[in-house]
Amino acid sequence: MTAAPTSATTASASPAARGSTAIELRVAAKTAVADGVVTLTLTHPEGRRLPDWTPGSHIDLTLPNGTTRQYSLCGDRWDAHSYRVGVLREPASRGGSAFVHDELAEGDTVTIGGPRNNFRLAPSPRYLFVAGGIGITPLLPMIGQADLLDADWHLLYGGRTRATMAFLDELAPHGDRVTVVPQDEQGLLDLPAWLGEAQADRKVYCCGPAPLLDAVAELTRHWPAGLLRTERFTAAEQGAPFRGTPFEVELRRSGRTVTVGPGRSVLDALADAGVPVLSSCRRGVCGTCETDVLEGIPDHRDSVLDDRERAAGDRMLVCVSRARTDRLVLDL
Repeated sequence: MTAAPTSATTASASPAARGSTAIELRVAAKTAVADGVVTLTLTHPEGRRLPDWTPGSHIDLTLPNGTTRQYSLCGDRWDAHSYRVGVLREPASRGGSAFVHDELAEGDTVTIGGPRNNFRLAPSPRYLFVAGGIGITPLLPMIGQADLLDADWHLLYGGRTRATMAFLDELAPHGDRVTVVPQDEQGLLDLPAWLGEAQADRKVYCCGPAPLLDAVAELTRHWPAGLLRTERFTAAEQGAPFRGTPFEVELRRSGRTVTVGPGRSVLDALADAGVPVLSSCRRGVCGTCETDVLEGIPDHRDSVLDDRERAAGDRMLVCVSRARTDRLVLDL
């Protein structure tokens, strides 16, 4: 996928308001782990077990000020009673990261939705993990999983300065399996040297700021599908839609048909017709609104589905994606 933040994405409503399963959790710990980065450890007020999750998962985090953001889980997946997320202070924060850094305190209550996973770790004998800044968060549990499975792996981790790079202490025991590249000391990551040619027995997982992801995508554009997975915290740039004319969306289960006009999202057209779909970011980065497609060809405009998933044409993110055909049939 391409999930998760400069450090997070804006959501349209709280998980409770969107009708998803919402859990109130307590901020058990708030810890500074780098310049501009804190971690939150979240637990149930009554000590209850939390939903299981897999490497690459994220949660919706609704703060006391009503703001909802998505954050990657970066703690111990085998700890059934706590979640950990890392939060980068965004220079242009719109109420999320600034609130977490300046106002959220230990003992406060937050609401979470999820976990959901759009960045799953596929089996492979070898992995190259590439992280830029706060993009290290979803990769930490992947490293743990790769270790558990005795897979061969290496982490290439870049950041502005060493002081801004979170979790270096946790990564230190891995020794030379981790290459740390602070930009002010060594310059940018040498991506051509590390990526090289496609290797059938190696999968590459990358998360970080858009320039890093764009550079990786350019260097690997000739690779076979399935060898590279990326997760974006902000939506990728998209060109104009395939078609600028209205199209019909048939809802197979309800038997209704909705017209989606130019400039309108399928998500909004469905809501106007009284058919709400669970959604969050509205930017095609979180995967919450993924909907099965039964007929027709979607015009994929999201940053979540990979090339093979797009080619299959059997699902779409209705918050941003549209239609290439005159009609789509959705499983709604």
